[in-house]
Amino acid sequence: MAKYLVIVESPAKAKTIKKFLGSNYEVIASNGHVRDLPKSQMGIDVDNDFEPKYITIRGKGDILAQLRKEVKKADKVYLATDPDREGEAISYHLSKALKLDDKKYKRITFNEITKNAVKNSIKQARDIDMALVDAQQARRVLDRLVGYKISPLLWAKIKRGLSAGRVQSVALKLICDREKEINEFIPKEYWTLSAMLVPEKAKRSIEFKYMGNGSDKEEISSRAELDHIIETIGKQSFQIASIKDSERHKKAPLPFTTSTLQQEASSKLNFATSKTMRIAQQLYEGVEIKGRGSIGLISYLRTDSTRISDEAAAAAKDYIIKNFGEDYTAGIPRADKPGKKIQDAHEAIRPTDITLSPVVIKDQLSREQFRLYQLIYNRFLASQMAEAVYSIKTVKAEAAGYRFQTSVSKIAFAGFTTVYNVDNEKSEHIAGIKDLNEGDLLKLEDFDEKQHFTQPPARYTEALLVRTLEELGIGRPSTYAPTISTIQNRRYITKENKKLYVTELGEAVNQIMEQAFPVIIDVNFTANLESLLDKIGEGAIEWKVVVRNFYPDLDAAVKKAESELQSIKIEDEVTDEVCDECGRNMVVKYGPHGKFLACPGFPECKFTKPFFEKTGVPCPKCGGDIVIKKTRKGRRYYGCINAPECDFMSWAKPSKEKCPVCGSYMVEKGNKLLCSAENCGYSRDNTEKEKQA
Repeated sequence: MAKYLVIVESPAKAKTIKKFLGSNYEVIASNGHVRDLPKSQMGIDVDNDFEPKYITIRGKGDILAQLRKEVKKADKVYLATDPDREGEAISYHLSKALKLDDKKYKRITFNEITKNAVKNSIKQARDIDMALVDAQQARRVLDRLVGYKISPLLWAKIKRGLSAGRVQSVALKLICDREKEINEFIPKEYWTLSAMLVPEKAKRSIEFKYMGNGSDKEEISSRAELDHIIETIGKQSFQIASIKDSERHKKAPLPFTTSTLQQEASSKLNFATSKTMRIAQQLYEGVEIKGRGSIGLISYLRTDSTRISDEAAAAAKDYIIKNFGEDYTAGIPRADKPGKKIQDAHEAIRPTDITLSPVVIKDQLSREQFRLYQLIYNRFLASQMAEAVYSIKTVKAEAAGYRFQTSVSKIAFAGFTTVYNVDNEKSEHIAGIKDLNEGDLLKLEDFDEKQHFTQPPARYTEALLVRTLEELGIGRPSTYAPTISTIQNRRYITKENKKLYVTELGEAVNQIMEQAFPVIIDVNFTANLESLLDKIGEGAIEWKVVVRNFYPDLDAAVKKAESELQSIKIEDEVTDEVCDECGRNMVVKYGPHGKFLACPGFPECKFTKPFFEKTGVPCPKCGGDIVIKKTRKGRRYYGCINAPECDFMSWAKPSKEKCPVCGSYMVEKGNKLLCSAENCGYSRDNTEKEKQA
């Protein structure tokens, strides 16, 4: 009887697949990659048309030995690694490492690990798609060239052990650019005004918000403008100008892609992108369900498509009719239009069995698995349901030519919001609004006025960074999580309260990259390179053509940077601080957390201490020196050198000047000086900077 061998990446996946296949099949895991470029050298033969040198990964010898034994016993080998470029490359390297005969092995893929999907994949076994392998190979080679060529320059300029990556450097630049925008942002004052109006036959007032005296909504930009509006209205009565009843239809959300899953898991579950992908991988490969064994609960997790199969749509429709009613079905659910940057190789992320609701299998899942599965399940179910309908009543009142408005919305038909509410939108209720009629007079009870200041652009969160990278066409579904993890692990950025901050080390690396390698970190260049990798995967371009065109510019930029670095001798900055142990003047060094002071007598003298860069500004509290400090995670701030006795700190750089309005200390923002008091708002041009410029 024939004997078949199926090779997958992980033991969990092997366990799930094994139960779908008969006793004639042996399923073994390779535990991921078995061959890769060497770590100790670049591994790319630049002089031999960029031929990569692959070696067996350390520690994989025993696994390969076991696989070779099983290959000898088998009549046919099926390579069943993940259905993407990386999975295709793993299958290719397995075929080479195991020296498989072309006639003896085939490649199989499945978008979900279910009995039907696995058995159908064997019927549709194919050869390895070398175009996909080449696309992955090109990405690996390009990243290796960038890393091994640029990293030594970072060592010379900043410190040893640093590294640069093609996509990571662009992600770091985005975060640095946003930090610069925030630091240079000048807030602008504006006011909001509400009129508390009482209908003739009512006891309670209703809040009407100021809209302006024209057709479009207008903003109140100053206190003087606000006072003029209030003075003009005086004690005049307000009159209902119009009442409008309308409906608003809210479309169901699309099912998850890798990017939108990472964003929503971050927002709703507070999961880091790496955590989301790790748990999703577990749900895809298989979870033990009582009475059914190991089951893959979701379809493949690395996808940029919102498409779903006809079978999945039909199953969801039947489930919705049975549990919610015919009115809740969507008819023909909408699908995202495929864009230029979408590969559309796989379906959207969805449950493999719609009858396995999260509540039914909750006890068999870990808490984190349950929360993520529930998010995926509910999002998919909602995507196949009817839109929500809201009835809206809008009432406009006028006085002295100024318009004020109030509105209330009520859910007329819940539709998809029964299972998934995107914005946590609820029905609103305002007492007395339903009794109003056009022409009614309203008595002014009081005005509610509030001062506001515009806010700087939001700092990146992991979710926002993923969305931005996707919109710009940088990276692909499989790269988002490792990109963010890499720049965090290198301490180029840090995360506090979900927000990403650039560290001093990250700023230094980005500065070098901007000066010496502007093309490498150019957003458009990187996005164009991604599209070329897609074309390699489609078989439209030969992978070495892309590398041949890329390398000369990189090589020229590296040589130019090397010559500039050689002409500028990089010396350690000598300070006035004296070594406590040997008396030498200490020098500034870079460590994993940024700058520190070290004795130049190393290794004989190993004394170090924290480095505090003085700003020349006295502390507003105690008069001590204000110095640049860093939080435990590497975020920069300004604090008093006398800490902990003095607790002064500021995220913005303090100035010597005092606010002429309230007397608080001023802070620098770009070319402006702003009062640090939250409710003051005084600002002016920073003349000191202008003179220096």
